[in-house]
Amino acid sequence: MKLKTALLASALTTAAFAAQAGEVTVMSWGGAYTKSQVEAYHKPFTAKTGVKINSIDADNPATPIKAQVEAGNVSIDVADVEFSDAVRLCDEGLLEEIDASMLPAAPDGTPAADDFIDGAIQDCAVANIVWSTVFAYNKDNVSMAPATIADFFDTAKIPGKRGLRKSAKATLEMALMADGVPAGEVYDLLDTDAGVDRAFAKLDSIKADIVWWEAGAQPPQLLADGEVVMSTAYNGRIFNAAVAENQPLEVVWDGQIMDFDLFVVPKGAPNKDAAMEFIAFATDTQRLADQASWISYGPARKSSGALVGKYSDGVTEMGPHMPTAAANLTNALVNNFEFWVDKDAELNERFNAWLAN
Repeated sequence: MKLKTALLASALTTAAFAAQAGEVTVMSWGGAYTKSQVEAYHKPFTAKTGVKINSIDADNPATPIKAQVEAGNVSIDVADVEFSDAVRLCDEGLLEEIDASMLPAAPDGTPAADDFIDGAIQDCAVANIVWSTVFAYNKDNVSMAPATIADFFDTAKIPGKRGLRKSAKATLEMALMADGVPAGEVYDLLDTDAGVDRAFAKLDSIKADIVWWEAGAQPPQLLADGEVVMSTAYNGRIFNAAVAENQPLEVVWDGQIMDFDLFVVPKGAPNKDAAMEFIAFATDTQRLADQASWISYGPARKSSGALVGKYSDGVTEMGPHMPTAAANLTNALVNNFEFWVDKDAELNERFNAWLAN
């Protein structure tokens, strides 16, 4: 009897280990950003737990979640999504709730709920980075260096094509700031018909010179190839091209739009428990600081800041390249996720109609 009990206990332990040492599919945005996650999160997590990470990419990881959940055929365990998408998907019942008590405390014992930046922990999401939509230029291809968001829209002053993300979000805010609207008034104005009309009128002024992009890897390539002289972009992608690939690209921080990216678990994820374990691991203080040594996105935990040092080249100080650096905040706008949860469908419908005309 004792032997049977021992054998059963051994079998259960083996089964539990096998279940633990399974797989987690993580969907992210690709390129230098995914590489930063692989180095800082995926490899150490696998080394610690034995759980294999299947890393897959999408132009916007929020997009397939709705289709998979509604079809009852979910293959994604964890996805990295923008703030407004995380809130919207949660409101629609498409995400698993995340118990914030599972998140590890800071090294000094500060509870996670107090250590994360305000807004970084949501009912169905936990932030990992603070990032920005900025604009950048190729120093070899401009007649003069742009200094403000207004310069981006001034093709008479600085001739040449402009790259813009094929989306209403960020594009409309930048158009208003370029038209002289103070950052603090952008969303109040964009919440009116007159404000939306004003943003599209500003876009009309450069419409013939716009090259549209959809994936984060495109703007650095457009700039490097000389297809555009300036482009909006994710700040970390420009940093990677400039520092890691030695491209003559320069970020202009004026008019930057700051945002969170957050981890979510789709409803019905096949490996939910392991997914939650991965999120807890990947958003601890050290892991978030480690990611910042691979790409210039700020960690979402306060305690990670002091641990951010040099880029993985061992030379470049990361601090000045972060969206949250004091010098980069002079004319910065924080994305209003509530606005975009409410207005995303309406404004993108207007945006797509404008594109078609």
